[in-house]
Amino acid sequence: MKRINEYKKLFNVEKDMTLKSLKTTYRNLVKEWHPDKFQDNDAKAQEAEIVSRKIIDGYHFLVSIAPETITANLDEYNSTINTTIMDWQHKGLLLEVTFLDGNTYEYFGVNKALYIKFSQSDKQTRFGKRNIFNSFTYRKIKKQDVMA
Repeated sequence: MKRINEYKKLFNVEKDMTLKSLKTTYRNLVKEWHPDKFQDNDAKAQEAEIVSRKIIDGYHFLVSIAPETITANLDEYNSTINTTIMDWQHKGLLLEVTFLDGNTYEYFGVNKALYIKFSQSDKQTRFGKRNIFNSFTYRKIKKQDVMA
């Protein structure tokens, strides 16, 4: 959640986050902080390098959790969460789940108590569908080729 809030603050995003507004803000920030605008020996050049990387990462991150992106990929997501769970990891408030079809999703804000219930459940897929998969902000982080 901290990461989401940090990027939303960087992009001045309130409740309604559209891809169009994100793209406009992204372009303006890149113009302002592009490293080529500064001399190599300028102190701002190093800061611009760091800030521009953060802007790029933030843009890709916010696009991946934007409502339009979620809606566009909803059919694939629903078919994925109906497959078997292969692996999961929990760190802080982040739950990372890898499914049998090779898709891996991150779920933000999953507390330790819920994670323990999830990991101790005899049917993680069913528990996840009821309590996690449609209740928390999520994003797809990778698609792997899985050998069955």
